[in-house]
Amino acid sequence: MGRPKSTKKALDSYTVKGTHKVVKAGDTVLMRASDSEKPPYVAKIEKIEADARNNVKVHVRWYYRPEESVGGRRQFHGAKELFLSDHYDIQSADTIEGKCIVHTFKNYTKLESVGADDYFCRFEYKAATGGFTPDRVAVYCKCEMPYNPDDLMVQCESCKDWFHPTCMNLSPDQVKKMESFFCPDCDTQNEEKKPKVIHKASPPSEVKTETKRRKR
Repeated sequence: MGRPKSTKKALDSYTVKGTHKVVKAGDTVLMRASDSEKPPYVAKIEKIEADARNNVKVHVRWYYRPEESVGGRRQFHGAKELFLSDHYDIQSADTIEGKCIVHTFKNYTKLESVGADDYFCRFEYKAATGGFTPDRVAVYCKCEMPYNPDDLMVQCESCKDWFHPTCMNLSPDQVKKMESFFCPDCDTQNEEKKPKVIHKASPPSEVKTETKRRKR
């Protein structure tokens, strides 16, 4: 006997229920959490398909927020930081709220402003083991912490390292008014240059959001 034909058909795209937003494989989307008190989940669409009754399902690869990972959220994690996990799933397309953008870490730091649907990813996360790739990143300041793009940092004119004003016993306002900055380990010379300052305003609060992410 021949094998039964599949009743599922692949779709090129899906229009988000109640909107004119169209999503395709490769897009990153927000999916409603089952708990309305939680922010929406973020997932990358791998495939879209419909069954014989035209129920549309999406095959997704989940992004995890730092607080959902082993070890939880740490000081250097940005408010809009996500980890691309190895956790794949199938969900109803009806739970998609809309599209979002997950930037590379480098591109995120270049944004003039951070919108509600802007996120960034610099780590891949193994959900089963709690491991990260890469397992090491550059650290800065005397606190030796990785860079958090939500924090203000100032560059030393001499050694070119970056420092948190609070670690230097300075307020953000003091730093912004300085014509030059030299860290305690460098000579205080060349006072004519202005320090290069990295600063991002706090991103907008998360959108309140019914998807149950299956446990591995």
